[in-house]
Amino acid sequence: MEDSAIIDLYFARSESAISETQTKYGRMLMSVSMRILRNTEDADEAVNDTYMKTWNSIPPTRPNIFSAFLTKIVRNVSLDRLDSANAAKRGAGEIPAVLDELEECIADSRIPVPGEGMELKEILNAFLEKEKPEARKIFVRRYFFGSDIKEIAEIYGIGESKVKMSLSRSRERLKACLEEEGVTV
Repeated sequence: MEDSAIIDLYFARSESAISETQTKYGRMLMSVSMRILRNTEDADEAVNDTYMKTWNSIPPTRPNIFSAFLTKIVRNVSLDRLDSANAAKRGAGEIPAVLDELEECIADSRIPVPGEGMELKEILNAFLEKEKPEARKIFVRRYFFGSDIKEIAEIYGIGESKVKMSLSRSRERLKACLEEEGVTV
């Protein structure tokens, strides 16, 4: 079923919208959640929460790219679940490592500052547009999807050292970009 038809089902408040979403995107959502949570039960709950949040968001929202809309929701739900599960300690898996890597570039994003959220998003999008395609893909795969270095190397058919170097250089450029924009501490 086409995305627009699925979205129309949400607008019609048809419960089949959720089953159609699950049929088309369930595996992708589970994959994103598993990379973050590393636990099948928690990931399954996060995916179910994603369906509920999608149901509550559409309408009024009409996403332009449904897959990106769902991915953003499942990612945020999974990160929230990880935070609550590991409040005392940062947990296992790649997410703590990813956050540690980005810590040198980005100020604490857990403290919302009114008006700055959209600005940071625009700065990051502009930064990524300037990156070479390979560096951009590696950066997004690591810092949005939470993939580990070995997995990224396998996906793109390159060595792990090249992935690490690309990420290091991208972080340096991101830090400079954020400092230029006055976003870092």
